[in-house]
Amino acid sequence: MIPTLEWTDAGVRFLDQTKLPLEETYVLAEDYRAVAEVIRTMIVRGAPAIGVSAAMGVALGVLRSPATDVEQLHHELHIICETLAATRPTAVNLFWGIERIRHLVRKLSCGSGVTVAQIQREAVAEARRMYDEDIAACRTMGAMGASLLPQFGGVLTHCNAGALATCGYGTALGVIRAAVERGHTLHVYADETRPFLQGARLTAWELLHDNIPTTVLCDNMAASQMRAGKIQAVIVGADRIAANGDVANKIGTYGVAVLAKEHGIPFYVAAPWSTIDMATATGEQIPIEERAAKEVTHFNGKQITPSNAEICNPAFDVTPAKYVTAIITELGVLRAPYAESLRTAAEQAMHPAAVG
Repeated sequence: MIPTLEWTDAGVRFLDQTKLPLEETYVLAEDYRAVAEVIRTMIVRGAPAIGVSAAMGVALGVLRSPATDVEQLHHELHIICETLAATRPTAVNLFWGIERIRHLVRKLSCGSGVTVAQIQREAVAEARRMYDEDIAACRTMGAMGASLLPQFGGVLTHCNAGALATCGYGTALGVIRAAVERGHTLHVYADETRPFLQGARLTAWELLHDNIPTTVLCDNMAASQMRAGKIQAVIVGADRIAANGDVANKIGTYGVAVLAKEHGIPFYVAAPWSTIDMATATGEQIPIEERAAKEVTHFNGKQITPSNAEICNPAFDVTPAKYVTAIITELGVLRAPYAESLRTAAEQAMHPAAVG
């Protein structure tokens, strides 16, 4: 699999996604501040990968903490978590990853006679477990969703929800991979995804790496390709899914969903349960990250807009649940009404033995 991120004795090693597809280079984050910078600058990106990266960042901070007692470690933990939480606001997986390690440290601290060294070992072990769990969840999602894709035909995706957006295999691209592994003959149409070009740079790179036929489209070409009958399904990932099924994903996803609805094409969302935010009622409450104007004003280091032009650069938009045909998770394929199916899945996640 593509090595998106990896825990090493020296720190957390990341594939630098800002350099793809022309350079396959790696960045070593030796402390939690460096992990935060890697997330902020999109060296690593994609909600599931961000979540595990944040967990590894907290674990790395705990491991490298100079604290000599548990009380000092708790003070350090607060600073570590706040630093990582300030990186990117939309992907709920970020906060899930941070909270999982923070909760573990707090729980262990309540134990009698526990040492800082014991807490450090357990924090690292938990972060590494989360890495393995993410890959397992992606493979399960792939198995759950593969049959939804056509046996033959074109599948459009937006942004990159593949191995590069996760710890391996991918969410939306994981479903595509699983379908191909089952013998489906698919041709993927990858929106370029302006302004950061995740589709053109990343999705095309990793699908061609797996010998899956791929055509890159400019974002404004999707409608014409749908009308021409080249697209039989759309599948995307998500950065946060509200309790009513509204989906926050890379900017441009909403437009693709509207187009799919107009052309009678199913629109699927694939995301791990860690992307579901049952505490957020609707998409209107999801914070949308506004990124630097330079991502729009410049291309390959060269300015392409007038200097006095105002710039709008939201990183995400929200697709209302009414446009979503199904949400594919490792807990199953969920359908409308999403308020009910998500609530049932949440109960299953909390009490797996108690749900049929």
